[in-house]
Amino acid sequence: MKRTALFLLVATLHTWTYAHQPASVLWYNQPAADWNEALPVGNGRLGAMVFGGYANETIQLNEESLWAGCKTDANADAAAHLPKIQQLLLSGDIGQALELSEKHLKSHPMRIRSYQSFGELKIDFFDEGVQGPTTYRRELNLETGVASVAYEWYDTRYTRELFVSAPDNVVVLRMAASGPDKLTFRLSYVREQDATAFPASESELEIKGQIVDLPMYESSEGGLHMKFAGRIRGLNKGGRLTTVNNAFFVENADEALFFFTAATDYNPEKLDFDRSIDPAATCKNILAKLDGRDYADIKDRHVREHSELMNRVSFALGTDDLSNVPTNERLKRLQDGATDLPLVALYFQYGRYLLVNSSRAPGALPANLQGIWCKDMQAPWSSDFHTNINIQMNYWPAEVCHLPETVLPFSHLIERLRTPGRITAKKTYNSRGWAMNHLTDPFGRTAICDGVGWGTFPMASSWLVLHQWEHYLFTGDEGYLRSEAYPCMKEAAEFILGFLVKDKNGYLVTAPSNSPENPYLLNGQQLHFTYAATIDVQIITELLHACIRAGKILKQDNAFRKQLESALKQLPPVRISKRYNTIQEWIEDYEEVEPGHRHMSHLFGLHPGTTITPATPILFEGAKRTLARRLSSGGAHTGWSRAWVINFYARLLDGENAGEHVQALLAKSTLNNLFDTHPPFQIDGNFGGAAGIAEMLLQSHSGEIHLLPALPSGWHTGKITGLCARGGWIVDMQWENGALTSAHIFSKKGGKCKIRYKEQTKTLSIKPGEKYAIVDLK
Repeated sequence: MKRTALFLLVATLHTWTYAHQPASVLWYNQPAADWNEALPVGNGRLGAMVFGGYANETIQLNEESLWAGCKTDANADAAAHLPKIQQLLLSGDIGQALELSEKHLKSHPMRIRSYQSFGELKIDFFDEGVQGPTTYRRELNLETGVASVAYEWYDTRYTRELFVSAPDNVVVLRMAASGPDKLTFRLSYVREQDATAFPASESELEIKGQIVDLPMYESSEGGLHMKFAGRIRGLNKGGRLTTVNNAFFVENADEALFFFTAATDYNPEKLDFDRSIDPAATCKNILAKLDGRDYADIKDRHVREHSELMNRVSFALGTDDLSNVPTNERLKRLQDGATDLPLVALYFQYGRYLLVNSSRAPGALPANLQGIWCKDMQAPWSSDFHTNINIQMNYWPAEVCHLPETVLPFSHLIERLRTPGRITAKKTYNSRGWAMNHLTDPFGRTAICDGVGWGTFPMASSWLVLHQWEHYLFTGDEGYLRSEAYPCMKEAAEFILGFLVKDKNGYLVTAPSNSPENPYLLNGQQLHFTYAATIDVQIITELLHACIRAGKILKQDNAFRKQLESALKQLPPVRISKRYNTIQEWIEDYEEVEPGHRHMSHLFGLHPGTTITPATPILFEGAKRTLARRLSSGGAHTGWSRAWVINFYARLLDGENAGEHVQALLAKSTLNNLFDTHPPFQIDGNFGGAAGIAEMLLQSHSGEIHLLPALPSGWHTGKITGLCARGGWIVDMQWENGALTSAHIFSKKGGKCKIRYKEQTKTLSIKPGEKYAIVDLK
């Protein structure tokens, strides 16, 4: 006889206690061979990559706002020409539309400049000689945010600890040895260009620099641009410490301690550098606040703040304990076909860790294509904020993985982009509201970039503001909705209403449009340009529905809501391709150039959107076929694309395929330090992978809290605590032999929620602070 779940109130709670993590340590028995093996630490503003060398050490540094380039209005003055371009697109004369667009839509300059490394700390001890260390361990503790190195060399044990404190806004390095007088070394600051270091005192180095942008084809103007500064304070116990040239020289010390901070003259409110800001004075003031404080106090303050964030979610998977095996060896075993479920849990927590350390106060900017960690002067894709999937994927895990504050730098940038975005909307697209295209930078780039066919993506603003709506859905923060989210959402919707035009069938469509980065074939020609690509219709549907709901919650804009409701009725439907029997990617059933393309934009409605669900069976089945076709043609070959596939299969309630792609993401697209690789390193795959794992275990996008919706049979035993669901709920779950054995639902805000496990559902009414236990779920 079928047994029914029992829903029991077990306690009333007013605080939520966090569990300590299962083994959440990456560790290695040798130093990093290159940057892709170094270990990342950060505080949202400052970042460091720790190599862990013993004869020579490298610590590569970043400051979030250190970018080449400058603010410029690159928008094409195309408004007067747009109606003709639209007419040509709607009549099917794509070639002529593109020719006209190359004349009038093309912005100047076409490209942005790059995020840059702040430089490196180099530590030189002495020649290695014939004997290497007799023992060695390099590790990163995700719970504490401390990277450490320990080794024995010539009968002395050496230890180093490095962390980046958010409360104190500094990088902290402690070096010690097991015996007296054992530390003799030089610690120097170097940067490839545009900076110098010099003694500020016997115990402090000062760093000063300014970006010198040389002329570059199709890039922003050259010149003397962003100013930056850094400061390093050194302390020693025993022996002697002094500054010389660009370095500290430490001789015969027992222990040494260094504090580093950095700053630029970037002003996020202005989206520009600001010559009234003195970055050198900023650094000096930060270090002055450390006066009189000892290492133990600074570390304790850091660990308490960092571990509170990390310990909100605890995750154990499987019963094996491979924590005594180095992380790179575990990854190699998995690449060779072995199963390592605890490594999956570690990878999930690593995604959360990277978000914590690249997107929060004291930082003011969101995570970019490399989070906050970048070794280059000219990074791949400029390490920019790519807005046609990548920055969005960065924030997929934020809400469900109990890190809502990490969204705020992203949300604040969105809010600031409205100002340049209004110029783009009016000047380029002849519309009101605000718009942007497929990438941006700290200087507020909203104009078309990198080429007309490739870069014309005016839906980016509408997609970005959906993250603000999601932040409200998870937190229930009506003040945030009223003051920040809804104004951005409303202006994005105003752009849509002004941009849409009627096609020959009477539908309201976007023109111009493209399906991000993916060309189609027409009359033997590969083209990106079109009108009403499917992703546009899906994004607009999500946005207009969200604005309608938000307006009702805030009790405002009745007339505007009616306009949105009218527009929704006139959008073209999402179609099934007669050519492939899949979700149709473009308004016409074009032939695909690359059936295995990395972007799968026409599945936006499945994820991260909410319009393709089991409640829309024709599209739901079409999405399955679409995904199968993409993958059979070689899709998901980049790390972030594979991560998106995990989320797709989770939404399709297909745990087996989702689990296979988690395995594939680790086996094919993960570096030894667990960074995702595109290739090269690109952090969105880490975030998308973590989000996909969470989506396999908990979903709440369809008006119910669905427990273990896509659990692979191989994930037979596990426990996760602290995941979040829309509506302000926190969920704990445990399962054995693939079946849920217990679950708890904690209410932050109170209210009604519908719980689903397999085919069983129950609606609960819970008061704020109450916690329900769900038992007997066999």
